[in-house]
Amino acid sequence: MANTKPGERKLQILQALAAMLQNPKSEKITTAALAARLDVSEAALYRHFASKAQMYEGLIEFIETSIFTLINQITQNEESGQVQAANIAGVLLDFAEENPGMTKVLIGDVLVNEDERLQHRMNQFVERVELGLRQSWKLAATQGIISENQAAIRASMMMAFVIGRWHRFAKSGFYLKPSEDADLMLGLLVA
Repeated sequence: MANTKPGERKLQILQALAAMLQNPKSEKITTAALAARLDVSEAALYRHFASKAQMYEGLIEFIETSIFTLINQITQNEESGQVQAANIAGVLLDFAEENPGMTKVLIGDVLVNEDERLQHRMNQFVERVELGLRQSWKLAATQGIISENQAAIRASMMMAFVIGRWHRFAKSGFYLKPSEDADLMLGLLVA
């Protein structure tokens, strides 16, 4: 990690942590193992992050920024609420597939023995995504696609589908891709 610009070390640490999370074997990630992977001391890690929980917060921030940027683009560029909802679900599945280690953060697996505020933050993330889906379905209701009382139900159903696909992906050791047949399944969910 020598000869890096300020801020790059933090990014390197987060990238190494994300890479370790991609290991299908669910071994507990320790700061000692992370430091060894980066060929630095644990003290070097703590110069950039006060705790391992803070490292996970960095990953959560990456997830939130990435996902909500994409959701905002979808809602700004797509007029159909129905298509918005399908595209949001697709983005959630694609993100997990492209970032397998982050999937373990999304489903909370790696947060189990960490600070409970991390799991709380991921729960809030899921609630905010579901709220975005609900807004898309409310738009679809104003467009006459569904009745207004279906918006919350459809959003909840889509979020449950996405979470289920995330779990399936992680539990299969990243073998069963979230996007596998997703277009057909999403087609049924938005019909």
